[in-house]
Order: sequence, then C-alpha cells, then structure tokens
Amino acid sequence: MRSTDPRSPRRALVRWLAAAPLLACGIAPAYADWERISAGGSLKVAVYEDFAPFSNHGSGIDVALAQALARRLSLKLQLLPFPAGENLDDDLRNMVWKGHYLGYGPADVMLHVPVDRALLANDKVRIFAPYHVETVRLVRDAQTMPAFAGIDDLAGKRIGVEQVSLAAMLLLGEGNGRLRDNVHIFPSAALALQALREGRLDAVLANRSEIEAALRGDPHYPLAPLAFARLPRDGWAVGMAVRKDDTELARRLQAALNDMTASGELGAIFAAHGVQVARP
Repeated sequence: MRSTDPRSPRRALVRWLAAAPLLACGIAPAYADWERISAGGSLKVAVYEDFAPFSNHGSGIDVALAQALARRLSLKLQLLPFPAGENLDDDLRNMVWKGHYLGYGPADVMLHVPVDRALLANDKVRIFAPYHVETVRLVRDAQTMPAFAGIDDLAGKRIGVEQVSLAAMLLLGEGNGRLRDNVHIFPSAALALQALREGRLDAVLANRSEIEAALRGDPHYPLAPLAFARLPRDGWAVGMAVRKDDTELARRLQAALNDMTASGELGAIFAAHGVQVARP
C-alpha cells in the first residue's frame, strides 16, 4: 500500500461506527449562543475538505445542507472547509469547541460527525441531528462478474479500494489476508471507480454514497452488501456537532433538519448528487 496523507477525513471517521442516535435532553435552554449568532447574521459551518460527494471545492451534499440550514435560520452562510486531523477528537476540538492554533475555527456547527456513543460522552460538544446512514458496499462489473453470492466470489478478481479507508482495512484483513494479492489500492474511491468503468477492475469496495455519486445508478454496475467479521454493524449514522452549551442553536438546527426531512428537501439535496439518503 502506497503512503498517504494522514489527514484524510476518511481516516478520521473510519473508527467511529454507528450507534443509536441520541439528542441530549433535560437541560434548560440557553439563548446566549443564538443571540450572538443572530446578531452576527451568519452561520459558520465546518465541512471536511476533499470529501466528495459531501464536500469538495465548495460543492457537495454537506455544502448544500449547510446552505439550506442557514437559509432556514434566516442567516448568511459562512462555510469553513477544513483538513481532517489525526482523529475525530482533533476535529471536534479544532472546529467546534476551541479552534485551531493556526487560527481557523471554531465554527458554529460541524457537519458529518459520527453519532457514536463514545463521542456523545464528550463534555465539550453536543452531537445530534443524524441525517444520513453511510454503508460500505461492493460494486461490480456485471460483465466480468455476472453473479455475486458472497466474499468467496472475489477470489481471483481485481478489486479496488481507497487507501487508508474502512473498505481497505476490511478487504486487506479478511481471512488473514487471503484476498490481499487481488486488492488494488487507489488514492481515492473516485479513481478506483473510474478504473472499474475503464475495465481495469472487476469490483470496488467503497462507501455507498461514493459509488452512487460516481455511477449514477448505471445497471452495468450493480451494488451488493458484503458481510465482514470485523464490521459488526451495517452502517454508521452521521449528524451535527455544536458546543455543549449551545442548546438553542442545536434546537433550531434540529427543527430545520426535521422540516427539511418532512418536506423532501433533504432527499432532494442527496438526489442532486446522485445519492439516496438513508435516514437513521
């Protein structure tokens, strides 16, 4: 496996799998946070850099979601794209509750935060409003792999994965590395999927959102779930994070997301990028 940038957002997120969505309750509302934001007229939203299809060069699902949230709160959007730290705790510190020593952050809210029980215990942040469940899927070339019943069918096939990703960890570690010689490592899932379309691979293991955004439902490339002993859950929820005491902001953001879900706006944002939203 070639070396890679350790600040990849996928590396920061890969260790956090889904847990039951939970919004902290029983705390009296505090309005100071909302008064400050409202007076300033802007909502500062942190999104990961280089994280297609969710955020990449000022566009993506999370960028569109940030725009919609700001609009529903009658605020202007101030987008804060940022490079992922070594782990998710770094990201929460830099972009939610403290700010980076280089001077960027914190934001008012950070998107694409795993809704994980371990993170919910963080006394500096409030994690809430899960809006999507991500899953790992196998996509194959129906011509070179006309049928797929399980992981044994990958023997002898050329399989692409993104370096330093959950997909790579699962596939390289499966069965004490029995598929390792078949695995081809790419700098990104997008490049692996491009190789699949060019006939240089038989299959790719990647996040469902990445596959859907790249292939747009092309029937020549069917998707299938793939069970791994090292992946006990089929998917992980992602939501938002604010500072622990920003209860009124969290309440308003949750209400805005609820309205977007009920009206179909959230699903339309995902669909515009070729992705089917999976609600927790």
